[in-house]
Amino acid sequence: MTINRQWRLKRHPEGMPGPEDFELVEEPQRAPADGEVATRVLNLSIDPYMRGRIAQARSYARGVQVGETMVGGAVAQVTESRFPGLQPGDVVETMGHGWQTAATLKGDGLRRLDRSTGPFAKLPLSYANGILGMPGATAYFALLDQGRPQAGDTVVVSAAAGAVGQIVGQIAKIKGCRAVAIAGSDEKLAYCRQLGFDAGINYRTTTDLGADLKAACPDGIDVYFDNVGGEIHDACMQLINLHARIVICGTISNYNRMGEPDLGPRNLRLLLITRSVMSGFLFTDYADRLDEAVNDLAGWLIEGRMVYREDVLEGFETMPGALARVLRGENFGKQIIHVADPD
Repeated sequence: MTINRQWRLKRHPEGMPGPEDFELVEEPQRAPADGEVATRVLNLSIDPYMRGRIAQARSYARGVQVGETMVGGAVAQVTESRFPGLQPGDVVETMGHGWQTAATLKGDGLRRLDRSTGPFAKLPLSYANGILGMPGATAYFALLDQGRPQAGDTVVVSAAAGAVGQIVGQIAKIKGCRAVAIAGSDEKLAYCRQLGFDAGINYRTTTDLGADLKAACPDGIDVYFDNVGGEIHDACMQLINLHARIVICGTISNYNRMGEPDLGPRNLRLLLITRSVMSGFLFTDYADRLDEAVNDLAGWLIEGRMVYREDVLEGFETMPGALARVLRGENFGKQIIHVADPD
């Protein structure tokens, strides 16, 4: 009998979530029904959006209720299959896995990762939760479809060393833009320079964010890729150019205050004067185009035109602490929890 370990929501957290807000439960793995597969987890993904799923405030998706398994993506290996498209030993990626070690899942919601040909014959399987999965597609489509960068544009990226930000900056450089990083440590800024960013600002140590932004963006901002909201957003808005594009990908600065007003300047007049466009982005609107992003991103990785950094923690027990770590900005790269290796 295989035991499935699950992290379930114990209570809706107030402020920063911690281990006390979750409960570790063990139960026998459910045998797959027709159209389902049984799996064992290899890697689990930690992402900022998870904070919104455990808040009681309204969000773009149904929240996790007390007693339910925490949501999240994963890479897992099939151990038993009653789905014709998958066999035991196949490795799959899914956004619907949740924080569990032995999930039984519907086969039609899984993406098979071919380890014999294609990108996963050359690149780590964990990239399916990162640059070759939701974060990569988010960076790709949010920047290219909504940011619409043109050669010579100045592109500013907040949380620039994170799972999405590091990809955005590199795509901007591939497209001939000037890329400016905003990150939370000098070490992260040094990494961004290695990626090709032209300038960077440490928002934790600056004494005048507006002045530092103006120095880093002497010709203004054409595209602002916003992963954080808050004061960084307000400062960037003061420098937007005519017909600028502002992409709202995340508001991590406000995630622990869900339901409360996000106080700050009202920038409607700036949008009016510059005739700029501000738009929100959700990966789910582009999920059916994932292969487009994966093909380009994998090609750039294999050609050496792009690199990707992961922050890997070991062990299923680290999940709740890892979420708080991401929300505090302590991760360096895409946060992955390694649980097991594939057979």
